[in-house]
Amino acid sequence: MAANEDQEMELEALRSIYEGDACFRELSPISFQYRVGESGDPKAFLVEVSWPETYPQTAPVISMDAFFNNTISSAIKRSILDKLMVEVEANLGTAMTYTLFEYAKDNKELLMENQPVSTVTSVSNSIAIGTPAVPASKKKDKKEQLSKTQKRKLADKTDNKGELPRGWNWVDVIKHVSIFKLSILMLKLFARNSKNCCSFWVMICIFVKCFKMLSSSDY
Repeated sequence: MAANEDQEMELEALRSIYEGDACFRELSPISFQYRVGESGDPKAFLVEVSWPETYPQTAPVISMDAFFNNTISSAIKRSILDKLMVEVEANLGTAMTYTLFEYAKDNKELLMENQPVSTVTSVSNSIAIGTPAVPASKKKDKKEQLSKTQKRKLADKTDNKGELPRGWNWVDVIKHVSIFKLSILMLKLFARNSKNCCSFWVMICIFVKCFKMLSSSDY
């Protein structure tokens, strides 16, 4: 219950004035809260006023310790309380709770002008502030090593005119010609110096074997 007749009259007045106002909340017959600003407003704040036993002859207790104000800096809270206390001193001895709430409403922008607004960024359905995620370093692609057979098949591919690229098999041709010439030269020398027919035919067989190897080689 209100402590005295003045408090009872002010309580009835507050209930009548703020009936249906979602910003007003009666915590008890001697304690009240008022939210200044809409929900979601980064500069909204909540003022709580409590009456001591000797109110209104003595000052009410004004607080901004409600959880609703947890994003407001301590300096801003102190500044708001100081300005409200000026109004308390000017209205001491009279019902002033309504006056304090209305002063806060009318001066909301001035009271909160120095309150910083936090910047919140949404990343992949999560909330993050400031530091973006650092992308993982890309791994260097490792070059594929081709076998001799794969290189040969790659070289055998024709261009868009159906022709092989110029010089694609020069190395192979040089190797084949060099080995073939060497085999002919060895055959001639052996035939020239050979004194029996058997040795000559042995050399012929070697030559034929070399020729077959050249024909099936992947060089």
